[in-house]
Amino acid sequence: MQLLLDYIPIIAFILAYFYRDIFLATIVLMAVMPVILLIQWLMTKKVNRIYAASTALVLVLGAFTVAFRNPTFLYWKPTVLNWAIALVFLGSQWIGENTIVQRMLGSAAELTDTQWIRLNQTWVVFFIFVGAVNLYVAYSFSEEFWVKFKLFGMLGITLIFVIIQSIWLTITARNNEATQGDSEA
Repeated sequence: MQLLLDYIPIIAFILAYFYRDIFLATIVLMAVMPVILLIQWLMTKKVNRIYAASTALVLVLGAFTVAFRNPTFLYWKPTVLNWAIALVFLGSQWIGENTIVQRMLGSAAELTDTQWIRLNQTWVVFFIFVGAVNLYVAYSFSEEFWVKFKLFGMLGITLIFVIIQSIWLTITARNNEATQGDSEA
C-alpha cells in the first residue's frame, strides 16, 4: 500500500505532463503530494521525513516554476533533495551513535563500525551522483526526456545501486561470520 501511495504523485505528474505540459503537471504534483502526505499520516500516525521534505521542495520550487513559467526550478528538485539526503547521511557519521545506514539496515547484517561507515559513505556518493546525473539530463536533453528519466532512469539507477549494495552486504556479512567463527574455534 505504501509503495502505491509513493507512486501516485509520480503517475499523476506524468499523466498531466503528457496530457498538456510541465506547468499543469507541476500544479497537479503540488496538489497531490500534500494529500498523499496527509493520507500517510492518517494511516500510520507518522510522517515520512524524506517524503515531507520532497513535498516541501515541490511546493516551493513548483510555485516558482509556475509563477515564472520556467521549469528549471522543478528540474532542480531531485538534485536538491538528493544532495540534502547526502548531507544528512554524511552528518550521521558524527551525530548519534550509528550512521543512518546502520539504523536502517542494522538488523539485516552484522558489520564492523568501519564497514558501516564505508557503506554509509557509499550512500553519500550515490545521492551526490544521482543529483548530478539529474542536472546533466535536465540541461543536456529535452524536457520530455527529463520527465521520462525522472521516472524510469532514476528508478533504474536506484535499483542497480540497491542490488549492488545488497550483494556487497551479503558477502561482507558472510565473511564477517566466517571470520568470527574462525576466531571462536
